[in-house]
Amino acid sequence: MRFRTRLTLAVAAAVAVAVALAAVGAYFAARGELVGNVDTGLRQTAEQLQHTPPDRLLGFRGPFAGAYYQVVLSDGETQLPAGLQWPLPVTPKTKAVARGTTGEFFTDLKVGPYPSRMLTFPYGQGIAVQLVSNVQDIDNALAQLRWILVAVGLGGVLFAIGLGYLVTRAVLTPVRRLTEASEHVAATRDLRERMDASRRDELGRLAASFNTMLGALEESVAAQRQLVADASHELRTPLTSLRTNIEVLARSDGLPAAERERLLADVVEQLAEMTALVAELVELARGEQVRAEPEEVRLDLLVESAVERAQRNHPGLVFVTHLAETAIEGVPATIERAVGNLLDNAAKWSPAGGTVEVVVREGQVTVRDHGPGIDEADLPHVFDRFYRAAAARGMPGSGLGLAIVKQVAESHGGEVAAERAAGGGTVMRLRLLATS
Repeated sequence: MRFRTRLTLAVAAAVAVAVALAAVGAYFAARGELVGNVDTGLRQTAEQLQHTPPDRLLGFRGPFAGAYYQVVLSDGETQLPAGLQWPLPVTPKTKAVARGTTGEFFTDLKVGPYPSRMLTFPYGQGIAVQLVSNVQDIDNALAQLRWILVAVGLGGVLFAIGLGYLVTRAVLTPVRRLTEASEHVAATRDLRERMDASRRDELGRLAASFNTMLGALEESVAAQRQLVADASHELRTPLTSLRTNIEVLARSDGLPAAERERLLADVVEQLAEMTALVAELVELARGEQVRAEPEEVRLDLLVESAVERAQRNHPGLVFVTHLAETAIEGVPATIERAVGNLLDNAAKWSPAGGTVEVVVREGQVTVRDHGPGIDEADLPHVFDRFYRAAAARGMPGSGLGLAIVKQVAESHGGEVAAERAAGGGTVMRLRLLATS
């Protein structure tokens, strides 16, 4: 069953319940009013009978609708006035009224073929009177009212179904448009589609969320395409060089041994560069797709371990550390990779025998080298994928290390920044969220 149909039926059911309750209430209100009028008439007639002398009570004559009565004695004996043919039922409660131990009461019954309303009241010591009023007209009126209420109720339900269909159609129009937009995106892969989010209600919020999702998907796809294009560009040169060297080696029958050794060394170096590039591409892709559960990390201890490893890899440099105890929430492996990339970048730009300063304080890792520093024109781009400054194009590296640092920072709700240091060199600041 379609959602619109279910919603229409739900509206119709709600209206049907409301109409039924209103009809029942109206019916019993009308019945109470009509029966109340009859009861008032019976009490007025009872007052007349109570003022009638006992010797005339059995000879009283009156219209059937107002003065059909029966006298009941305390022992249960009954007396009908002359000419009245239908005796009325006597119950223990009726005898109690005659004895004066119970007050008046009303009863619904049939007198002969006629539906009636009976008032039993005390007349005097040891006597009760049962006074009856014909309510055939009231029963007919109530039966007619029941049919009218049923007809009105059914008409109201049918009207509610039609109105509910129109209302749900108008209300669900934005949902239908949203569905059509999502189906269009699924069919065409066109992420430029946008919904009208001008409504100030839940559907407007849904449309705005849908637009935000499409925008994020569009940016992700664009970044993915750019990554593929950049990776293809970066791989093209080493692959071409490798192919050329391998082809030369394949035809190296008369090639001098020294030249052959040089070509083999070039092939090994190029394979190492390609291996590093592929590893960093994989790391970058994993960082975008895999979201490990964060845990509490002692940032100072993690940086200390990364510095020890960098010192082993770069024995010609001096690493000076100032590590304040800092705890953060994060993924240790990715944070360690980011810190390692910052240290490798500082080591790459440091002169032989140079110093790299590492500081940890309040969730921030600061790494400073004493190299030539970054040109002002290059500062806005140092964390872009595959970006390599003019001075770095002759140096090893893929241009992905600092991009990975940026990715790790953003995944932890932080940021990374680079600036020229006073007195020369570069300062890199990786800020993460400290918990203590």
